[in-house]
Amino acid sequence: MLIRYADMSDIWPAAVEAADRVEPDMVVGLGTGRAAAMFVRALARRIECGLTVRGVPTSVKTAELAKELSVPLTALDEIDRIDIDVDGADEVDPNLDLIKGHGGALLRERVVASISKVFVVIVGEEKLVPHLGAKMSVPVEVVPFAVPVVRARLHDLGAAVELRMGEDGPFESDNGNQILDARWTRIDDPLELEKRIDELSGVVDSGLFIGMADVVLVHHGDGFREMKRS
Repeated sequence: MLIRYADMSDIWPAAVEAADRVEPDMVVGLGTGRAAAMFVRALARRIECGLTVRGVPTSVKTAELAKELSVPLTALDEIDRIDIDVDGADEVDPNLDLIKGHGGALLRERVVASISKVFVVIVGEEKLVPHLGAKMSVPVEVVPFAVPVVRARLHDLGAAVELRMGEDGPFESDNGNQILDARWTRIDDPLELEKRIDELSGVVDSGLFIGMADVVLVHHGDGFREMKRS
């Protein structure tokens, strides 16, 4: 069903819907990227109207946005669970498996999602793919010392691999690590590939999020549609 909102031209209706699912006194995971930022802004509107929540940001950038919008924050050592986590994705396949991490926050995004009761993903329709790897590479976060070794091992697994670069050299995550972008033209068994990447010495995390998303809200025109894991 397509749901429409009026007077929300600056924020996707899907982001508004995600914010509407947040209940009083919840602990909320705050994702990273364009869609997640829209959710944070929509959540801030509800907080202005009296909603009480605590947010757990997945990146320094998101934390800065939340503070700017007066969204109360908390830390992982102050909670034992997250009620709802809302984030974006780079690809979503028909099973609601994801590629994430092109914003560079994949490790913290996984940690937050892993302790969340409900993981909600917001994407535009262009992020829906018939299979993972159709459009995007798989980010792999690696400790700097191990980059040459991991790059070679990913190549052995059939990937074309590039070291992600920033303005002044290799991109550095909020955790002080570097990211290899590994491109497969088709990923037929994403769970097996995730396991093989994770087994490589020096790998901190990969952008394959398999079996984690509970709900995907897909931005569509001036509304959205909802996909749920079966």
